[in-house]
Amino acid sequence: MKIALVSPYDFAYPGGVNNHVSALERQFTKMGHEVRVIAPASRVVPDFGDRFIHIGKPLPIRTADTVIRITISLGLASKIKAVLAEENFDIINIHEPFMPMLSTGVLRFSHTANVGTFHGFNPHIRRTSIGYNFWRPLSTIWLKRRVYKLHGKIAVSKPAMEFANKHLSGHYNIIPNGIDLEQFSPDVAPIDEFCDGKLNILFVGRMEKRKGLKYLLEAYKQVKKEIPDSRLIIVGPGTKLRKKYEKQVKDDELKDVVFVGYVSHDELPRYYKTADIYCAPATGMESFGIVLLEAMAVGTSIVASNIDGYASVVTHGVEGLLVPPKDSDSLAQALISLLRDELLRQQMGDRGRIKAQDYSWEHIAQMVLNYYMKILSQPPWKKQFSEFEATSV
Repeated sequence: MKIALVSPYDFAYPGGVNNHVSALERQFTKMGHEVRVIAPASRVVPDFGDRFIHIGKPLPIRTADTVIRITISLGLASKIKAVLAEENFDIINIHEPFMPMLSTGVLRFSHTANVGTFHGFNPHIRRTSIGYNFWRPLSTIWLKRRVYKLHGKIAVSKPAMEFANKHLSGHYNIIPNGIDLEQFSPDVAPIDEFCDGKLNILFVGRMEKRKGLKYLLEAYKQVKKEIPDSRLIIVGPGTKLRKKYEKQVKDDELKDVVFVGYVSHDELPRYYKTADIYCAPATGMESFGIVLLEAMAVGTSIVASNIDGYASVVTHGVEGLLVPPKDSDSLAQALISLLRDELLRQQMGDRGRIKAQDYSWEHIAQMVLNYYMKILSQPPWKKQFSEFEATSV
């Protein structure tokens, strides 16, 4: 089968959607399928060769407390049409299919079976994603024409499905994100410099407001008083907020807070292995807890915000503890109680490791492939396309 995987985001930057697409490409290629990744890129994307098709120049755009890198050029049509004509795909899987301009362009010009995968989530109805807001002026007519060309819909979680369903009703097949269990393994070696007997709390994520690092730093003040022999390790690319967080640590005279900065994906499992607790204090807008799965696969216990995306992965009291978001006191108490209970940490880590087995990329990719086969086995999609063409000229 010849498969196209489309990402609207700059493929030179790691991120949830791009990591998802990359993992599917690896698994489908292993299965013997011919796969192409189509995405914008700000620089050369290594390790893909001719399996990567570069369309569009991405620009950073700030939206909803984060930065997305997409191409908004209106001159993509000729390149998209040329690529689709030359490659002649059997099926096209468009991730975030209403994100301008690449995803929507591929959907517009595709003459084959199209599957949309929806990743986004925002509990604030008025602060919907840039994809839906961008096309709002074109209203119902534009949306109906594009929706008609989606022959299948995947959501990575129930929260992602519910968010997408507010804008695009219908059936969604929920297929979650996956994890590389060979890479995120309990057998990896910890980071030597942090193996000095102190209890390690780990944070992994971009330094954006929605990731909640502010609340973790506030909670750690209480943790440090109760458990002096503790350490907070902060992993993730710095932004302008890093200086603010470093100043917060200095002003509060907090000891044993380590800003590691960016860590490669290959090195990341060692940090999870080093941690006694992985803490994810995000404030919202997480459709799925992939970082929680990474920690669980290594066997690390969890303390995380009780938000929809995280609660779909971790069960409170089983693999970890869930606390109200933006509540530093509750976060501190959860961390203190778990740091004081080595047996409970071990039990939660063991249960998390077992649960993570259900999310192997081999398993997830097969679920996605089975869905493709289901779509292709239903001839009405061909009839739908011809009817659409007849009514839209």
